[in-house]
Amino acid sequence: MIQPEVHTLPVTLTIVVPVFNEAESITTFLQKLTDTFAAHPQVALDFVFVNDGSTDDTLNALLAWQQRTPHITVVDLSRNFGKEAAMTAGLNVAKGQVVVPIDVDLQDPPELILDMLQLWQQGFEVVLGRRVDRASDSWAKRTTASWFYKIHNKISKPKLPENVGDFRLMDRVVVDALKTLPEAHRFMKGLFAWVGFRTAVVDYVRLPRTVGTTKFNGWSLWNFALEGLTSFSTEPLRIWTYVGMFVSGMSILFALFIIIKVLLYGADVPGYASLMVAVTFLSGLQLVGIGILGEYLGRTYIESKRRPVYLVRRLYQAADK
Repeated sequence: MIQPEVHTLPVTLTIVVPVFNEAESITTFLQKLTDTFAAHPQVALDFVFVNDGSTDDTLNALLAWQQRTPHITVVDLSRNFGKEAAMTAGLNVAKGQVVVPIDVDLQDPPELILDMLQLWQQGFEVVLGRRVDRASDSWAKRTTASWFYKIHNKISKPKLPENVGDFRLMDRVVVDALKTLPEAHRFMKGLFAWVGFRTAVVDYVRLPRTVGTTKFNGWSLWNFALEGLTSFSTEPLRIWTYVGMFVSGMSILFALFIIIKVLLYGADVPGYASLMVAVTFLSGLQLVGIGILGEYLGRTYIESKRRPVYLVRRLYQAADK
């Protein structure tokens, strides 16, 4: 049996942080991370912040901090490309032997990275942070997240670990593998699961957000879920085939019922209500089916253009100051 490679300290750790209108969170976040690793000199810490088209003072706040510390790189995107693209940009720039994506809101505790590093030293190439208590999220968000994981893992491969977000530790070999994936539509949770590698899990309680406000609303979360369901499975198309077969079968049975009824009791005058219900029901099914087809066709169309996932306005490295 092949034993996993054991990793040793010292190690270079890159923290990847996508930010969008988070000017008020930057200082609290950096102070927290700096304090967390102050007693661990064997971990050489650096940061890659990706400014995803912020319209507030986020970029200036990051550049001000860069003047104080030589370990901050700022990737300034040309506009808002979304969190998945911003995270991709951060991973492409990160140079650490291990890389940890984390949100700036500190709902994911930075102290957990130390536990992740211990598991990495034991030979694990991916260490996931799993939320065991999501009381800080609303009931609607917890419920819809639970249903998303159930549906996704039922119809898609690979399966997504439940209650695991982007917060994780990845070895350099994992980051390099992710950088080879060329698709423009990026569902990062799926890509993280797809590349595999030896994986461990650490559990934690998700904290409430204390600074700033969330940038996700119900509509964006719905679109994110749709992105996830269609990124790694064609089952929605196959399911719609079965729906069509079921509806056709029901219509045949209803036709037989009408024929038998006419033969036994004679013809009666049909009502408009049943006719309108049938027409609107079938029309709705057709529109939903067209929508699902359009989702996949649109994805193919976007991928065929081969546009870059993001554009960088400027890369501010420590040497730029």
